[in-house]
Amino acid sequence: MPPNAAPLQFPLSLSFKIIALAPQISVTDAAGQLIGYVRQKLFKLKESVTVFADREQTRPVYQIAADRVLDISAQYHIEDTSGAPVGVLKRRGMRSIWRAHYEIHRGGQPLLEIREENPWSKVADSVFGELPLIGMVSGYLFHPAYRVSYTGTEAPLLRAVKQPAFWEGRYAIERVGSGGPEDERLAVLCILMMVLLERRRG
Repeated sequence: MPPNAAPLQFPLSLSFKIIALAPQISVTDAAGQLIGYVRQKLFKLKESVTVFADREQTRPVYQIAADRVLDISAQYHIEDTSGAPVGVLKRRGMRSIWRAHYEIHRGGQPLLEIREENPWSKVADSVFGELPLIGMVSGYLFHPAYRVSYTGTEAPLLRAVKQPAFWEGRYAIERVGSGGPEDERLAVLCILMMVLLERRRG
């Protein structure tokens, strides 16, 4: 998923191990090729993650860092390896507590929005996922979904839906509209960060 790479091949698969101590997310394309890998560090008050092009974590491609410590209104700045800004992910403050709602900015201007389609799915997935035995199959029962659309037009671009899976979280990211490769790449990076944040919230 490096900058100026070939257009992404959808659908993408985003997966993370539920039982892993440190959250690890892999993103693969339609051909099964790894295009992004994140291993989140534990016990960091100020969120910061590096997106790598390989599981060995030898080829960093992006850095995503919060602008403040553990704040619901934090902004997550995305930069490439040269330090050039790529975009900013902003949570919509108190409005985002119940139904996840994020803004994606580029060049200081709003570009895209991520909206949760049905917050009850996330609540049920989180509650039942913690129960013995029932938690093993909760991933097959509840499917939180998020839609990425262009700001102000509601024109859809991508849709991320949680998939049935044992012992891991898995999302399918599909293209549902038309947009430029750079818009899609930025949206996928923001979905990846959003999944880390929403997973922590439940």
